[in-house]
Amino acid sequence: MTKKLTDKDKNDWKKFVDSKEKIENKDRDNNQKQKFFSEKIIDLHGYTLEEANNFVKVIIDKYYIEGINKINVITGKGTRSKNKNDPYQSTDYSILKYSVPNFIKTNSDLMKKIKKINFDEIENPNKGSFEIYLKKNYENKL
Repeated sequence: MTKKLTDKDKNDWKKFVDSKEKIENKDRDNNQKQKFFSEKIIDLHGYTLEEANNFVKVIIDKYYIEGINKINVITGKGTRSKNKNDPYQSTDYSILKYSVPNFIKTNSDLMKKIKKINFDEIENPNKGSFEIYLKKNYENKL
């Protein structure tokens, strides 16, 4: 199917070709508008409570400075935790799945760097991980 060009189309094209006006590069603008999104995964299997909390603190500080957007924290479900056999220990806070998010939530320095923690995943008994979304670090962008 070929379409005949009208005189108006020909005149518009000639005017366009002869014009000294610069044309906007829409591809370049779209590339600049695309957000750079980066994600990291950390696995806390085998860490003690204190080791996990210290490691998470260091990682959040490091990834915030590096401009990472999201951290997927694998804690495990806590189903094999030996702490469940001790009636004098809290099952909620002796298992990394619950204690690490609580540590983060109660640390004001860390919370200044965090946009959101996905608490729905923490409460889900079938999930052994949760996500942390970090704020933009504008100090290093200057």
